[in-house]
Amino acid sequence: MSTVVPGDPATDRRFALPPAADERTLLDTFLDFQRDALVRKCAGRSDEQLRSRPVPSSSLSLLGLVRHLATVERWYFQGVIAEAFPGDLFDLTDDADAPFHDVADATGAETFALWGEQVAASRRIAAARSLDAIGRTPGTGAERSLRWVLTHMTDEYARHLGQADILREAIDGRTGE
Repeated sequence: MSTVVPGDPATDRRFALPPAADERTLLDTFLDFQRDALVRKCAGRSDEQLRSRPVPSSSLSLLGLVRHLATVERWYFQGVIAEAFPGDLFDLTDDADAPFHDVADATGAETFALWGEQVAASRRIAAARSLDAIGRTPGTGAERSLRWVLTHMTDEYARHLGQADILREAIDGRTGE
């Protein structure tokens, strides 16, 4: 992955978009920017740093956030939009927040490989459908359009990237993009 410099039209695809880009291009590009930001915020950190919980009042770690976002990618694209949920990535029987908490043996390489597989599946599923495609939430049958899922995923990443900023600053003093 090349280095993205936020706001630089040469590397930041959001700012390279034509002023009249279509809705699909906007949604895909802004979500991919958020995905890229997750990678940037974790780049260059050791497994120990990625697993650390540097904020005393929180049990969050960078690896926990990556694991959670892999889970959310899988849920919304494979489970809701494709209606073919292959099951949970992590054992959630005792702790619904296991992706966040159970990181003691996790590594950056394996976690990012798993996340990358989920993102690749999400992209394939989205590319094969129109924004108006409707999927149903496993268990409840609640309907969601692909447009809704792409927008929600951008929001999901943005919220968790704020947490990643705080974690990263506590780990090594680096802030923002």
